[in-house]
Amino acid sequence: MQLDLSYDMRAPEFGPSAADLHAAMLDQVEWADALGFDSVGIGEHHCSPDGYNPSPLVLAAAMGGRSRNIRLRTCVLLAPLYDPIKLAEDAAVTQLVTGGRLDLGIGGGYRPAEFEMFGRKLEDRWGALGEVIELLRLAWTGEPFEWRGRRCRVTPKPEPAPRILLGGGSAAAARRAARIADGWYPPLDPRLWPPYREACIELGQDDPGPYPKQGPIFLWISKEPERAWDRLMPHVLHQLRSYSEWTVEAYGRPVGPYAKDMTEETAKQSPAYQVLTPEGAIALGEQLGDDSVFFLNPLLAGIEPEFSWEMLRLYEREVHPYLRRG
Repeated sequence: MQLDLSYDMRAPEFGPSAADLHAAMLDQVEWADALGFDSVGIGEHHCSPDGYNPSPLVLAAAMGGRSRNIRLRTCVLLAPLYDPIKLAEDAAVTQLVTGGRLDLGIGGGYRPAEFEMFGRKLEDRWGALGEVIELLRLAWTGEPFEWRGRRCRVTPKPEPAPRILLGGGSAAAARRAARIADGWYPPLDPRLWPPYREACIELGQDDPGPYPKQGPIFLWISKEPERAWDRLMPHVLHQLRSYSEWTVEAYGRPVGPYAKDMTEETAKQSPAYQVLTPEGAIALGEQLGDDSVFFLNPLLAGIEPEFSWEMLRLYEREVHPYLRRG
């Protein structure tokens, strides 16, 4: 079982300040590293009123300074919005200062407002994504090269080069990850895993194995789940409604898990958002088994750090010692 932390760094107006949330996040990464968590996921979005993290590599470098072993995964960095040479440099330095712990998860993005902000065309994103991966591999050799008529050399050379994980929401993206990336950022939809696995085998690569079972994207642990829900609900609904608005912006209607207007009751009924007792969390771990991912998202959409720490300490005392790590 893999233990993952996840952070969006949203700071809605009804919650703590962005400064307090960032300070708590770094303290929590240090705590998780000492406890033996495997990785921390860092998202990226832009022009979000609540301050959703726009700088995953900056955050990864800061996390690296407060930890020694936990892997730092961007999930996902919106590669078409970057100058690819500068991205290669920044990722190389991040890899070096974190002791080789960067997993560069990249994706194409989907929000028109973000592409407008950076002067890029949304319809060009998939072609740009393939070019970025090609450029990164070339740049991280440390040797001079030419790119679109530009004489380039990216130094310092990262050793080893970061792993490139490709994200996406379609079978075509999964197959593409097998062809051009070092891995597929595991989707929450298990139906997208077989196309990736089949493509890896067809290309003569190592079999990535069966789909790693995923725990809920938001798990909270409390001895009084109903009381915890009362405090958590504004943050959960804020996240759900924000994603719903973004998919309307992109597709003209809510899609995916945000296709329906989420209420308090539907949020509680969703398997993606769960508040469990310590005993329930242990049972969840047993149900997931060895080849799985157990997520904690302790500051989701601006949850108060003090309340977040109460949950993490309860996890540390009454859940962590009983999870089978394999």
